[in-house]
Amino acid sequence: MKRKIVSIDETKCNGCGLCVAACHEGAIEIIDGKAKLVSDEYCDGLGNCLPECPTGAIQIIEREAAEFNEEAVRKRMMGERKKGPAFCGCPGAAAKRLERPDGSRNNNVSIETEEIRTAELKSELRQWPVQLNLINVNADYLEGADLLIAADCTAYAYANFHKDFIKGRITLIGCPKLDDCMYYEEKLTEILRNHDIRSITVVRMEVPCCSGITHAVKSAMLNSKVIVPYREIVISTEGDILS
Repeated sequence: MKRKIVSIDETKCNGCGLCVAACHEGAIEIIDGKAKLVSDEYCDGLGNCLPECPTGAIQIIEREAAEFNEEAVRKRMMGERKKGPAFCGCPGAAAKRLERPDGSRNNNVSIETEEIRTAELKSELRQWPVQLNLINVNADYLEGADLLIAADCTAYAYANFHKDFIKGRITLIGCPKLDDCMYYEEKLTEILRNHDIRSITVVRMEVPCCSGITHAVKSAMLNSKVIVPYREIVISTEGDILS
């Protein structure tokens, strides 16, 4: 039958996974970093995913497709709940336990190690607020700044975040999965136009949806025609630097 159905342009898809969360029927998965329609019969063609796509990769078209099968969707969703560990949605939302040493004291730990462990940590934050949504684009602390633009999960995943990344920089944080990346892009464009920014360091998580913050920063440089020294660090969910 000919009906309305989702079509995804993979060349535009950045793998953010917002469409996966918006699709209540589970018709879309992130596969190899790209959103894919897994079955015609899972897609109702209503397009709840459409307004969530930050890159315009999704559209509703009319073509020959299997009829929407509500019963198949129900069984699929029930099956996913039963399987538990298996996860077909956004990799950034997949649940997993991270095993850590319990940190308990033992007789083999040196005094020096204990002193390091208990040493007082000091904040390296140089301004407030830090949320990108709340930053005043005309704030004087932005002038001549080295910017740290970080996905907010990175500070929780990476233990030495203050010392290794915040120190000496102006910090802007946000969540590219839950926030409006177009707003990020517009705000960063204004910051680059209004201030003599010296460098930008982007710190993001390894999950695909985090690429949205990278896209926003690079687009802002292109839009403002201000290209500054740029560095990108990717943090694993285990807290390691991948690149």
